[in-house]
Amino acid sequence: MSKYEPLWRYLKENKKDKYQLTYEEIKNILGFCIDHSFLTYKKEVLEYGYEVIKISMKEEMVTFQKKVIFNQSEE
Repeated sequence: MSKYEPLWRYLKENKKDKYQLTYEEIKNILGFCIDHSFLTYKKEVLEYGYEVIKISMKEEMVTFQKKVIFNQSEE
């Protein structure tokens, strides 16, 4: 289990299209502060239907967006 899995589950369970979470909110969800390893682990969120679209160190905020999957039908 990834150390960030509680955050990924939070995103999936709350079913919003877009999240803007502060570092403090993420800390409350995870029980620890995000660190540089987040850059490596962020790709895991794709498995939960989301993607990281912005990390703002200045604003201490991470923006997640629901990944849109297009189904192409044959004509």
